[in-house]
Amino acid sequence: MTKDIVIDFSLTFAYLQTFAHVLKNTKPLDEKAIKGYVLFIKIYCDELSTMSSVSHIVRKSKASLFWYFRSFEKAKREAVYTLCAFCFHIDQIVHGRLDDAQKAELLNAWQIELDNIYHKKVPETKIGLKIYKNCMRFKIKKQDFEAILKAAMLDCPTPLQAPTKDTFDTYCTGTAVAPIYIMLLITGDLKEASMRALSQNLGYAIELTNILRNIKDDASNGHLYIPKEYLSAYNIAATEPMRAVTDKNLVMVRQKMAVEAEQYFNKAHKLIFASDKKNTRILRFIYHIYRRYFDIMSRRGFEIMSPKPKIKRKDKLAIAFNTLFDRY
Repeated sequence: MTKDIVIDFSLTFAYLQTFAHVLKNTKPLDEKAIKGYVLFIKIYCDELSTMSSVSHIVRKSKASLFWYFRSFEKAKREAVYTLCAFCFHIDQIVHGRLDDAQKAELLNAWQIELDNIYHKKVPETKIGLKIYKNCMRFKIKKQDFEAILKAAMLDCPTPLQAPTKDTFDTYCTGTAVAPIYIMLLITGDLKEASMRALSQNLGYAIELTNILRNIKDDASNGHLYIPKEYLSAYNIAATEPMRAVTDKNLVMVRQKMAVEAEQYFNKAHKLIFASDKKNTRILRFIYHIYRRYFDIMSRRGFEIMSPKPKIKRKDKLAIAFNTLFDRY
C-alpha cells in the first residue's frame, strides 16, 4: 500500500503538470520536449505503477522525466525519487516471489543498511547510497525510514492477521504516515507539528480507506488488517481472513472503521486547507482521490464489499487538474 501512495499519485500528478505546461506554453516545443511528452504519456496510459519502470526511465532519460517535476528544485526531485525507490523495493520484497527465509533475510539486511547510512558507514546498496546522498540533507530521521521497514516486517514473512490495536497502529504508521511525513519534509515548508499532524491524519484516513476497499482481495491473499479488538467488539471470534470477512457481523466492524476514517479525513481537510496551497498541492490531490473512494463506499453501504470502488481515469485527471490550478 505504501507504494500506491508514493508512486501512483506522483506519476499522475506529474502527467497533469505536463498537460498544464502544454496549455500554457506559447513557444514551439523542441524535439527533446516532444519526446518527453510522448514518453510520459505512454507511461501514464500503460498505468505503470512500479518503481522499477520509473528507475529504468530515469536512467535512460533522466532529464526528460525530471522535467515533469520542474516545480521542484533538483535536490527535492532526486530525494522524492529515492523515497519512491525505497518504498517500492521494500514492497517488492514483501509481495515478491522469494521464499519466506529470503524475504526475512532481505528485510533484516535493510535494518543493517539503515544503520550504515545513519552511522556514516558506506552503504552496501545502490538505494542506500542514494538515500545517503539525496535524503540526508532534508534531515529525515532514521526512525521514519525504520517505520516503513517495521511495517513490512509485521506483514512478512507471516501475513498480518487480526493484529492488536497497537500493532495495527505501528503498521499504519509505516505504510502511510511515515511516507507522507517524509514527502512533506522533502517538498513542503511546514512546521514540524503541522507535518506530523497532517501525515498522521491523512495517513490513517488513507490506510483505513485502503483496508475497507481491499478487504476481500487481502483476505484471499491471507491478510486481515482489522484489529482483533474491533472483531471481538462485534462477536467475531475468527481471525482466519476468509472466515472473518464472511461473518455476518463484519458490516458493523466496517462501519466503525468508516466512522474513524471520516474523522481522520475531516481533520486532514482542516490541516491541508489551512496550509499554503503550494506546499500541500500533491496532498490535496491524494486527499481528494481517497475521499472519492471513501464516498463511493459510504453511498452504497459498507455491507457491500465488491466490486472494489474505482475512479475513472478521466475523473482522476479532472481531480488532478483542479488541484494543480488550485480549484480544490
